Amino acid sequence: MRHGSGGRVAAIRFRAAGGFLLVAHLLLVGWITLRPLDVPWVSAANLRPLAGIKADLALGGLQAARRIGEALLLLAPLGVLLPLAGGRLVVSPWGSLVRTVAAGALLSLGIELLQTGVPGQVVDIDSLLLNTLGVALAHVAVVPAARARLRRHDDPRRVTALLREEAPQGSTPTIPRVGIAP
Repeated sequence: MRHGSGGRVAAIRFRAAGGFLLVAHLLLVGWITLRPLDVPWVSAANLRPLAGIKADLALGGLQAARRIGEALLLLAPLGVLLPLAGGRLVVSPWGSLVRTVAAGALLSLGIELLQTGVPGQVVDIDSLLLNTLGVALAHVAVVPAARARLRRHDDPRRVTALLREEAPQGSTPTIPRVGIAP
């Protein structure tokens, strides 16, 4: 699928698959994080950054690795699925990273805020930090290499056309000021 409309069909398939997997992952995350838990007691909310991580580390290596790993991996697939659903092959690596991490952080913040109304769920600022870090690590580990590989297999004329499409279009037209009536 290198020439003509074949590349467009592949791009549409990548976007559709990315969108489907993104929705499926978000439904799973919602089920994991927003279902009520039947627990005899609930710890207080953690609003001090890194306090929960320090407490996890005090539990021992294996327990700390499990808890921190769970928080890192919960939203990590978003680091790959968000750019995949966006479907852009030629994009600034830093811009893509910033957009993806910001979206992951906002989603994690939304989950933490929604947890305030769910019985048995507790707000934890460290979860927000670790979820966001997981998104960033997944994005850095996978997306630049995947885009480079796809660009190598794509038609060079199409990539050049895409670069030209995203070029600036010139200065923004302005409307002359209209006086304000007294």
